[in-house]
Amino acid sequence: MADGVLVKLRIERSAFVLDVDLALPGCGITALFGPSGSGKSTCLRAIAGLERSARGRVVVGSEVWQDAATFVPTHRRALGYVFQEASLFTHLSVRANLEFGRKRVPARERRYTPEAVAELLGIAALLERRPAHLSGGERQRVAIARALLASPRLLLMDEPLAALDVRRKGEILPYLERLHDELSIPIIYVSHAPDEVARLADHLVLLDAGKVVASGPLQDTLARADLPPAFTDDAGVVLDTVLDGHEADDLSRLAFGDGVLHVGRRPEAPGTRLRCRIHARDVSLALERPAGTSILNLLPATVSATTPTDTPGHVLVQLRAGATPLLARITERSRRELDIVPGRQVWAQIKGVALLG
Repeated sequence: MADGVLVKLRIERSAFVLDVDLALPGCGITALFGPSGSGKSTCLRAIAGLERSARGRVVVGSEVWQDAATFVPTHRRALGYVFQEASLFTHLSVRANLEFGRKRVPARERRYTPEAVAELLGIAALLERRPAHLSGGERQRVAIARALLASPRLLLMDEPLAALDVRRKGEILPYLERLHDELSIPIIYVSHAPDEVARLADHLVLLDAGKVVASGPLQDTLARADLPPAFTDDAGVVLDTVLDGHEADDLSRLAFGDGVLHVGRRPEAPGTRLRCRIHARDVSLALERPAGTSILNLLPATVSATTPTDTPGHVLVQLRAGATPLLARITERSRRELDIVPGRQVWAQIKGVALLG
């Protein structure tokens, strides 16, 4: 895995043990997701070399940052680190903050210019301001720009939106999507917010009590029906779709894999790629194609698996609509009366589609 990130770490504390073994992709966004105390930030700090007690191996591309014989200190690891708080130098302008991140890198190794990074993150008009005159979202964008100007091989982001209100989060998320689309370096993104993960991530690592519960491509991992209860409360799948066209009655069509979804009319042009989320609670099942229903989105599907949930009397049903995974949350009585078992052909009635972004 010469272009990927290998992380094998163990940290033992009196009341907590982090024990992870991960092979992560060499581009795109990997999200570390899990409840508070699951070890997300500890894992990130260990990757950065800030946890000297960590034992194991960290390899980024062809560079060994840690193994039995090697420990590269944090300041010599080619990484960028963005924390919850922007932590800018308050006595410096935005431009000077950016230059601070850049001047540590030899000229021949610089991958980005201040101008390009400022344009990418929408801060070109802020360069002469001081941090005290920036909003929370603007400060965080400056912090990300400073991290990128260190020309990292790996960008680490530890809940970068946690300190922002809903409005500021909404302002910064499109810029994080631009990072995803335009950067070729891997990003490891810590979050406990499901919607952030669904919107941004390509690869998902689920952590609980210091252990890896699941790791894999976002769509496949979210669609698993065998996850612990802590990860099934808000169960659902994420689909990457293409805006297929518009219809006369203020509806738009989203094409994916083997099907089409109808949503309220979108402002984007046909051909635009859009990511959406379908919650398991918004999917019901029928044995025959429903007639006389107001639900527009009906998909033929095959049951793959069923599993109990932490809510008494309810089960999670894993489905395949062609090659596309879906989840439905139904009652145990419905499962029994409809004989919902692996291999059963059903119709999935999708009551809600949430567009991400």
